[in-house]
Amino acid sequence: MSDPAASMFHDPNLTVALALTAGIAAQTVATHLRVPGIVLLLAVGVLLGPDVLGVVHPELLGGGLTALVGFAVAVILFEGGMNLSVPRLRRAEAAIRRLVTVGALATAVLSTIAARSIMAWPWATSILFGTLVIVTGPTVVTPLLKRLKVQKEVATILEAEGVLIDPIGAIIAIVALDLVQHPSAGNVLLSIPGVIWRLGFGGVLGVAGGWALSRVLTVRDLVPEGLTNVFTLSSVFALYQIAEAMQHESGIAAVTMAGIAVRYLGTPVERELLEFKEQLTVMLIGMLFVLLAADVRVADVEALGWPGFVTVLALMFVVRPINVFVSTVGTSLDWKQKVYLMWIAPRGIVAAAVASLFAIELQAAGVPGGVELRALVFLVISVTVVFAGFTGGLGAWLLGLRRPRDAGWVVLGAHALGRTLGKALAENGEEVLLIDVNPDNCHKAQEAGFRVIHGNAMKETVLGMAELDTRAGAIGLTRNEEVNFLFVQKARQLGRLQRLYVSLSNEATGVTPEMVHGAHAHILFGGEHDVERWSSWLDQGLARVVHAIFDGTDDAEPRRAAETRCGDKALPLVMKRNGAWSPVGDQVTFRKKDRVTLVIDDRFEDDVVEQLRQRGFRLTDDLSADDATGEARRETDKEAR
Repeated sequence: MSDPAASMFHDPNLTVALALTAGIAAQTVATHLRVPGIVLLLAVGVLLGPDVLGVVHPELLGGGLTALVGFAVAVILFEGGMNLSVPRLRRAEAAIRRLVTVGALATAVLSTIAARSIMAWPWATSILFGTLVIVTGPTVVTPLLKRLKVQKEVATILEAEGVLIDPIGAIIAIVALDLVQHPSAGNVLLSIPGVIWRLGFGGVLGVAGGWALSRVLTVRDLVPEGLTNVFTLSSVFALYQIAEAMQHESGIAAVTMAGIAVRYLGTPVERELLEFKEQLTVMLIGMLFVLLAADVRVADVEALGWPGFVTVLALMFVVRPINVFVSTVGTSLDWKQKVYLMWIAPRGIVAAAVASLFAIELQAAGVPGGVELRALVFLVISVTVVFAGFTGGLGAWLLGLRRPRDAGWVVLGAHALGRTLGKALAENGEEVLLIDVNPDNCHKAQEAGFRVIHGNAMKETVLGMAELDTRAGAIGLTRNEEVNFLFVQKARQLGRLQRLYVSLSNEATGVTPEMVHGAHAHILFGGEHDVERWSSWLDQGLARVVHAIFDGTDDAEPRRAAETRCGDKALPLVMKRNGAWSPVGDQVTFRKKDRVTLVIDDRFEDDVVEQLRQRGFRLTDDLSADDATGEARRETDKEAR
């Protein structure tokens, strides 16, 4: 007689629901424990699968599992493409290009040889294994890098490799499977052009689809507010299936390139799209890893024995180093960066999904080795993820590749005054990140060379991208003092920052100086000011930046920051003391030899210069020149303006 409780769990709908819930729960626990989420996902999948608790049965889904995996991978790779910054990719272009071409080939060949020599598998099965482990995967690499906070150049290379290698590796693996199932001289000769054709077709279709989607979302109110996310999601699903229908296995390349195209072209709702896709990706990754891990029998993995484990070690400590070496020789990367690239190569969802597909296809075709192949791939995933997750931080620390704390400033407000303050800090060696909801301000800031985040700084996802916990401080410089005040409070809470500055307007009513000081922050530029007016003057060329040194006064009295404002005709931006630069707050008192950068109202130049001189400041550029040449240049500048 069957057990009613056991039979209850033999329901495909319940299997999906439990996988979804368990996936989110595992990632929640992993976040609190500060361990890689995928480690717990794999463990939970095995725990809930038929070998242990027997409450999740992926085999009940039949062909639905393949369809589910396809849709989920489409969303995951589209989101991965949207997270790639094209300017950042260009800075590491050579290394990335080689890793996904020469490096992929090296991995495929060497992994094939490892499986053949260590596992004693037939060449056909060994080749399939070699192509399956080409991929790394953004589903593992991206969350890992966010947690480890590795040096930007290395993080960019690893993230880009993970996103771009997935479609390449998946297509090569599918072509290899076709060759194994239908071996012939003709098929072998056509395999390389076939890979190039599928990648090219998918890439072109993806760029076209991304361009169309970006243009549709750019037209105001064409897609009603509130429907943009689901419209984009349905478009991604459609693009994936259209590509698959037109050219089998080109869908992955299509959605990846569509994500990159949408990010590059930009949309007014880009921030909302990224937030939605990120949340959806977290849900889908959790579900898929639970389902795919539950689909692997523990006995199959144990049957691999020591040869299986040795094969994984060979992949990690022989194949990967050779891959990185041949891919980075001659690049600008130093030896520490290369070693870390060798260190981190966890496999992710695409390897798991394609391995499961291979097991089904080979079993249906009567070709042996599918079960063992899937088991070895899951062993690779498990070991590489655990290794990267638990030693990635140690490796970055030993190699000196962790991003240091106090690394620059986050400025809320990319308008002209914000850009001017950012430039003053950047010119003195400080890293500056600007945040703004205005796309025009963001575009101008990007053209000026700043790193910019377009989004609402009140949202934790945006602040997460700003990496507050690595910053020296935060500056609220919008036209709304309440937003500025809330921003620095969030920065203090989330990033534990101590150096906080709030911009207050001359007519501030909601936020008072007492409230700012009570929040352990400073009033920017020495006191209240009009952000909109100063930004307008800078845009019109009616204000300029000058530099000064405080030599002191005859009565040796120090000067407070407010005294450099010359009746609101100047704003002190940044100051240097003891070799360190920082924004000027209202509680600053200048000492001898302090340097200060100011923006002044150009129409009152002579008055400002005289007032600063009386207060003990000496300008250090040609604005203060008292020789005939300097005076003539100053008059010429005035006439030109």
